[in-house]
Amino acid sequence: MMNMKLIGTLTCIWLVMAIAATAQNPVLDTAGQPLRRGLQYYIKPAITDNGGRFTLISRNDSCPLYPGQENFSGGNGAPVTFAPFVRGENVVRETKNFKVRFDVFTICLQSTTWRVGQEDPETGRRLIETGDNGGFGNYFYIRRGKVENTYEIRWCPAELCPTCRFRCGDVGALVENDKRLLALDGSVLPVVFERA
Repeated sequence: MMNMKLIGTLTCIWLVMAIAATAQNPVLDTAGQPLRRGLQYYIKPAITDNGGRFTLISRNDSCPLYPGQENFSGGNGAPVTFAPFVRGENVVRETKNFKVRFDVFTICLQSTTWRVGQEDPETGRRLIETGDNGGFGNYFYIRRGKVENTYEIRWCPAELCPTCRFRCGDVGALVENDKRLLALDGSVLPVVFERA
């Protein structure tokens, strides 16, 4: 009887440790270092023919600006910073929510923090916009990509509200008037993170 209790206790401890270890995986940059709160990174496609680094784009040659991609690889892009949801956490971890913002000055008087916008009636996709409204729309997470050493960015703020039901989505590109905007509800764009 005592052996069964011991086995049950050890199994429970092992399971908790395995879950905790999985949740603790840091997201790594191209140099193999964990992404850290407040440091600048470039986000770029893992596959070189999928546009360039992430940057801010004007849809109509005026404000507001939207998160998007340069059309071709090799450009400068705009650096981003990450702020994990968990207060005091300084490392961005897989499947843990964070806010992301472009760490640049713009001529538009607006926040450069990412958020999920409303569904576009023409495409049926939700554009990634800028603006920090303090709500669920500002929280994203990163998970491992299907190809080794790549990642996928996803909007799904389940860490903020585990009992809520969200229409989660993967971040990918939406080409509109020769501009590559970031949007949900399409093909995922595998990415890597390069220290600025």
